[in-house]
Amino acid sequence: MLSDKKRKINKSYIAIVLVYAIFGIFALTNIPLKGELGDSAGSILVKYGSRGEEVKTIQTKLKRWGYYNGSVDGVYGWITKEAVIKFQRKNGLKADGVVGNATAKALGMPVAATASRGGASQSNDVYTLAQCIHGEGRGESYVGQVAIGAVVMNRVNDPKFPNTISGVIFQPGAFTAVADGQMFMKPDESSLKAARDALNGWDPSGGAIYYYNPAKTTNKWIWSRPIIKVIGKHYFCK
Repeated sequence: MLSDKKRKINKSYIAIVLVYAIFGIFALTNIPLKGELGDSAGSILVKYGSRGEEVKTIQTKLKRWGYYNGSVDGVYGWITKEAVIKFQRKNGLKADGVVGNATAKALGMPVAATASRGGASQSNDVYTLAQCIHGEGRGESYVGQVAIGAVVMNRVNDPKFPNTISGVIFQPGAFTAVADGQMFMKPDESSLKAARDALNGWDPSGGAIYYYNPAKTTNKWIWSRPIIKVIGKHYFCK
């Protein structure tokens, strides 16, 4: 039988081996330890090496604001990372090049932006559409706000336009609120509700794929489009 002294030595040896094994697993899998997550604590949204629509959204916003001069290709490379760092420094955020919770909020993106499936994807669509509705239709009636969201959805379903909500909204020159930055304000409850109704299929616009305010537009082409409905200050047309 082992003496008490040998048992204690063996237990100490096993404990040391286990500690090294655990740290080895963290090193090999690149899992950050508690306290090292910084801006991305809780859920890393987008970082170097990420790909997809969320990256395109980040690149589009940073390009429009003068931080990014690369291609909007949905690939989070070094140029995108450097642009994010510049944005973070300018806005008093931790400049780590990771679009975590705080940076996502500063960019006007929902915290759940990284999840691209199931309920999280639906939540992201609601928020992005609500941002557009809020930027474009603040002050309009509730029906008018839903109609703006419906135009976005009609474009998503039209082969002439991108087939995603973010693709439609961030298509160059598509919406004034994106160009002038009003898109990136926090949407109110009315805009969020209108976005849900539009996503669920309510279309007060009558199938319109364009709309404009005749008192503000300087685009001569839009005046040639057949008008379907007039809701508030907006003309909705094909």
